Amino acid sequence: MAFFHLYYAFGLPTFLFLIVALYLLFTGSGEAFNVGRFLEESSPYLWASTGIGFCIGFSVLGAGWGIFVTGSSILGGGVRAPRIRTKNLISIIFCEVVAIYGVIIGIVYSSKLAAIDEDLLYTRENYFTGYALFWGGLTVGICNLLCGISVGITGSTAALADAADPALFVKILIVEVFGSILGLFGLIVGLLMVGKAPEFKAAAPALNGAAVGLPFISH
Repeated sequence: MAFFHLYYAFGLPTFLFLIVALYLLFTGSGEAFNVGRFLEESSPYLWASTGIGFCIGFSVLGAGWGIFVTGSSILGGGVRAPRIRTKNLISIIFCEVVAIYGVIIGIVYSSKLAAIDEDLLYTRENYFTGYALFWGGLTVGICNLLCGISVGITGSTAALADAADPALFVKILIVEVFGSILGLFGLIVGLLMVGKAPEFKAAAPALNGAAVGLPFISH
């Protein structure tokens, strides 16, 4: 059974990719695998918006996952020891902070966007900003996802350990605090990645009146 899970997770996508690649190669369309052309023909808005979506989406997913794991343990342990229900809510707060990190970065990244006419959009500066927002948002989102899972599992353990022995709560809480710092690392790196990225601006017109574009972009 494990073999089939691995096959459908890794083998099937690889097989389909090879089939498409060989088809394009033997039909004379191998130039369709021009990665540089794909990167330049895709809109900077696509990269920027996708990065913002990844940032908020993964952050909220991590926070929700952590709250789900921690909350269920608090409720279960609270049946045996009702005293743990109040002080263990700090684990829920730590999980919620992960989502707040994603929202903050999403707002900061959204301030880089501006409405620009399509003919004046494809510039090196706008692509730099789009790529920076994409990879910055993905970095923040993945960090917050792992942070939320880490805090959730640790908070769940803290609740159950507190129900069994109150002296263990503070010790496990220290571990939980260090786990929550992982999201802060992603927040800092996400800000640094877009620190030099300018806002979206229209291309300056060339001498003949056409916008200065990139090699694969036709105006």
